Amino acid sequence: MKIAVSGKGGVGKTTLAALLIKYFRDQGKKVLAIDADPDANLAVALGVSNPGAITPISEMKELVAERTESQPGKMGGFFKMNPKVDDIPDKYSLSLDGVKLMVLGGVKKGGSGCICPESVLLKTLITHLVIFRDEAVVMDMEAGIEHLGRATAKSVNKLIVVVEPGRRSIETAQHVKELAKDIGVERVVLVGNKIRSDQDKQFLLDSLPEFEFLGFLPFDEKVIESDLQGKPPYDLSPASMAAARQIGDNLTRD
Repeated sequence: MKIAVSGKGGVGKTTLAALLIKYFRDQGKKVLAIDADPDANLAVALGVSNPGAITPISEMKELVAERTESQPGKMGGFFKMNPKVDDIPDKYSLSLDGVKLMVLGGVKKGGSGCICPESVLLKTLITHLVIFRDEAVVMDMEAGIEHLGRATAKSVNKLIVVVEPGRRSIETAQHVKELAKDIGVERVVLVGNKIRSDQDKQFLLDSLPEFEFLGFLPFDEKVIESDLQGKPPYDLSPASMAAARQIGDNLTRD
């Protein structure tokens, strides 16, 4: 099972990713957790005590240079487009309660579409994770799907867009679906988050009738409290975990 989680900033995609990671782990699966959003912090959501000590893959200059045969700090030039990545998940992941966590980081130069050693390494690595690894892979993505190439995206079992009751969130979901369609991804589904009432749920269903909803997560102050305490949301919010189990069951049922 290979899952990518997307959505606009602050909508709760990292929370959902953490809950699904817990779900798969409780199912007895090997789980590989991937933080592919430069602005997110999946490590915190999984309860890592010192997340700042984790060096993102994109910032490992010597590794990038070695695998792409490029020169660190230099723009342009030739470099390898098919770097070796199959050993990276085991060598450069953090093990936590049966979960392997990798932080990919971002590429901070040339724009999101740049062809540079860092971006080539990240895209090749994600392709390997999605197509060739036998773990359950949960990727916390940025708001778009820039990390996903065509071959990779087609191999993702589900691209989940997290939405909350609000117009901006709805627009993001529609935008992600358009981007996904451009690279041949048809398996785009939604999870509603921060649901305060049946009216919130119905608002999302009425606003996005063309989408399948896997389920809904309740608004819960304990999720906010878990973030403030640096604890996983499933430790403090039983209601969110119960909803996530239903979402996970719907995922694996398809």
